[in-house]
Amino acid sequence: MEPVKVVPYDPKWPEMFALEAQLIKRVLKKNCTVVHHVGSTSIPGMAAKPKIDIIAVVKDSSTINSALESIGYLYKGEYNIPFHSGFSKREPHISVNLHVYEEENPEIILNLLFRDYLRSHIDAFEEYAHLKSHLIDQPSSHQRQGRFSGYNLGKDQFIKKTLKKAGFKELCLRFCTHHDEWEAAQNFRQHYFLTHLGITDPYPPSFGPKDQIHFVFYQGTEIVGYAHIQLLDTQKAKLNIFIIDDSHLGMGFEKHFLPLCKRWLDRQGLHLISNDS
Repeated sequence: MEPVKVVPYDPKWPEMFALEAQLIKRVLKKNCTVVHHVGSTSIPGMAAKPKIDIIAVVKDSSTINSALESIGYLYKGEYNIPFHSGFSKREPHISVNLHVYEEENPEIILNLLFRDYLRSHIDAFEEYAHLKSHLIDQPSSHQRQGRFSGYNLGKDQFIKKTLKKAGFKELCLRFCTHHDEWEAAQNFRQHYFLTHLGITDPYPPSFGPKDQIHFVFYQGTEIVGYAHIQLLDTQKAKLNIFIIDDSHLGMGFEKHFLPLCKRWLDRQGLHLISNDS
């Protein structure tokens, strides 16, 4: 991968966002309800990668690709967030990472809370700026770890700490990506499932096969559950493991996360079958 580049804050970034937001609204029309400037380029004075991060909130994400492609965007997939549509635009005059979510997706609140907290708390602003400066000097920051750079993964603990201070408590579904998530997945698998079978988990962190889906469930910044789904063919999938941590039982999390898992599979054209099928 190319070295990560961080540059001093550019006062033109908000203007670049505003122009791009108008373009996005124009092509998405009434489907787009609001466009937000997020990420470090949205925080006055913050050094950042020279890429404008934008969230577009839509009513229906199933019809957006061709419209966004018509204005130079390339679809990049979900990354580590189910129900996230990621796009990039790389042009001489502007570079954009566009994140499209349907209304009421908790990832919208997450990004806005993080942005607004750093805008209004100078201590957090300075800590984040120092962390960025430190990470950019680390060789590991410029190496890819899965789908993400070491630089992005190195900011994870600060981001979670800041979101906790900002009061983020939403329920989020994520694909296992970060090493903390893989460690949590292994702990859930071993403690709640494999120990009862008298065996140790034979799989290493970041279990590789593409026909295996590993979800972690968050309440705010805390991982409260895990699911392992096996893709059987192009139409069927099986839920092998579904766990909510004992300390969070009785809070209704299973009634929230299991339908999300089913909804994600449905969007892939997959039917969830029982273990008896």
